[in-house]
Amino acid sequence: MAKESAGNSAPNDAAEQMEGLQVVAFKLRDEEYGVNIFQVQEIRNLVDITRVPFSASYIQGVINLRGSVLPVIDLKKRLGLDPTPYTDDTRIVTVMVGELPVGLIVDAVTEVLTIKTKLVDPKKAVDKTDISKFLSGIGNIDGRLVIMLNLEEIVGLP
Repeated sequence: MAKESAGNSAPNDAAEQMEGLQVVAFKLRDEEYGVNIFQVQEIRNLVDITRVPFSASYIQGVINLRGSVLPVIDLKKRLGLDPTPYTDDTRIVTVMVGELPVGLIVDAVTEVLTIKTKLVDPKKAVDKTDISKFLSGIGNIDGRLVIMLNLEEIVGLP
């Protein structure tokens, strides 16, 4: 049944504001993560990455994206997860963080999901505060948990 558009169209609370949040979901090892679809620019197959000397350990390097240099982050390294070999399903998800385009290496992109419930605060769900800064929430889609990422923290923007 479609929602009626009455004069009261503004959301009443945070739960209603989170209704219909669309996320691009992807796998890192056996867990499912997501980012807001509005931050995703494109999803590419893995290409050759040029290493950059003296960069942070989680910076895999840079790629040429239509004439522009795009930094690429190995998301598993950044989140402190054990590495796994790249496969045919490995993808580079290009996201916009502020004005900065960044590539994120993920094991596989699964789908676009709609989270209709309020996100759970990760600080309540995770004991380690150093990792919780990388999380913006945990979504529940019919019992399927999707860990939402805080891209500003992952990239290191103030």
